[in-house]
Amino acid sequence: MVEAQWNGSLIASSDNTVVVEGNHYFPAEAVDPAVLRPSSTTTACPWKGTAHYYSLVVNGSENRDAAWYYPDPKPKAENIRDRIAFWKGVTVG
Repeated sequence: MVEAQWNGSLIASSDNTVVVEGNHYFPAEAVDPAVLRPSSTTTACPWKGTAHYYSLVVNGSENRDAAWYYPDPKPKAENIRDRIAFWKGVTVG
């Protein structure tokens, strides 16, 4: 079981993550939707496509753009469709 925690709270848990470039991508349904806030931030990856971001809000604190996902990944990254990964101080393990 892989868990993601931030600011003292469990925000995701799954035994079905996909690891790409050292990041665990959790199934979207394994992430607590109450902690996700849509962000307008996007970035481009040459082989995965355009990443979109969520900010996390946990226990009254916000972690801007700390989660990302690829809503329409390129063919080589199809295995991360409908999955969310974390960074910016989120503990995953």
